[in-house]
Amino acid sequence: MSQSPSAPLAVIAASLQRERRRTGLSLAEVARRAGIAKSTLSQLESGAGNPSVETLWALSVALDVPFAHLVEPPRPRVQVIRKGEGPAVASERSDYVATVLSASPPNARRDIYLVSAQPGEPRASDPHMPGVVEHVVLSAGRALVGLTDDPVELAPGDYVSYPGDLPHVFRALEPDTVAVLLSEHH
Repeated sequence: MSQSPSAPLAVIAASLQRERRRTGLSLAEVARRAGIAKSTLSQLESGAGNPSVETLWALSVALDVPFAHLVEPPRPRVQVIRKGEGPAVASERSDYVATVLSASPPNARRDIYLVSAQPGEPRASDPHMPGVVEHVVLSAGRALVGLTDDPVELAPGDYVSYPGDLPHVFRALEPDTVAVLLSEHH
């Protein structure tokens, strides 16, 4: 008799807490909407219990998220667009090409920074508020930019986006490295 694999309880607990915070609903209200006992939801959020697929399905419906969001650890979404890639539109009247790197989602708030950096100690950033995404376009020099555990090497014209609510880094590899950083707050 083979035993089926189970989703890690810690992942489920963190996912339930995250999604319940996102909705702004109380423990009692999510339990009511899912048709489960408040004590069951409390146990699941603390990493205890052995949730059935039916219980998790009911919770995913109550929280309005895909089932997989509750059982799979969140994976950071990192996108890289190299110079010359991406949808580009040329001007008819001047030597000008606009390349779409990231369309603004509805109701987004953004801060844009010009970054000047020199080789040496990298700029290591602690996680920002939940939901922050950072976008970087390198203008001059070379740099390692992105998540602390897996930064991407950028050359002039390259673009990277990464979750700003995870530890991240900007390390100049050449003197006078310059970039535009856009911090998007949801």
